[in-house]
Amino acid sequence: MKGIRGDQVEGRRAVRELLTAGRRRVRDVWLAEPPGTGSIDELADLAAATGAAVHRVSADELDARARTETPQGVMASADPIDVDDLDTLLDGSDVFLVALEGVTDPRNLGAVLRSAEGAGATGVVLPRHRGVQITAAATKAAAGAIEHLRFATVGGIPAALDRARRASVWTIGLDGSGETLLFDLALADQPLMLVLGAEGDGLGRLARERCDALVRIPMVGQIESLNVASAATLACYEVARRRSG
Repeated sequence: MKGIRGDQVEGRRAVRELLTAGRRRVRDVWLAEPPGTGSIDELADLAAATGAAVHRVSADELDARARTETPQGVMASADPIDVDDLDTLLDGSDVFLVALEGVTDPRNLGAVLRSAEGAGATGVVLPRHRGVQITAAATKAAAGAIEHLRFATVGGIPAALDRARRASVWTIGLDGSGETLLFDLALADQPLMLVLGAEGDGLGRLARERCDALVRIPMVGQIESLNVASAATLACYEVARRRSG
């Protein structure tokens, strides 16, 4: 199926994971540090082993090619990330999906992906429209997590929730209006899709209505909510904690 970008990868950790995961073809790697720098030489060796062309360039030249402010002297070009059909990701007894509705900041997206992968999520669901895609900034913030996750794209999250229900996958929305506390989520060890909304606005009305349950993070301080990346980290690891017993 058609890829979802992620073809330009910047940052040392993200490029290292790209090279070691081996899930997609790497065409070129640009390095702005001179030979003799240990971590850079190691990346050059990894790149050469994959058949990628290695280019030693000046920092100015690499920065001119980069799409992030701090590429850390390392950049790669690769095939776009492949996507699966949503029904494929919904199949299985260990399903743990993270769905994002309307997230617009690529750094937030990358941070969510990093937490999702670390917590053992089996896949991520992204809308084709009205949300950020996997840009170079998202890839860098994910620090290599995208190389280990599976992705599906959908026309809209509410329709994806209906498909999840038909597949006997619980849909759990993270929302400040939820009656259940995140830490009381008894369904966390079941096949589930964790649904997070946009920065500021949160989940849309249709998504809230179609979720099987809405849960909230207890806020005991003065602020009303966490940003989507922090909320995702808490929610993903609460699911991981319950699944680990």
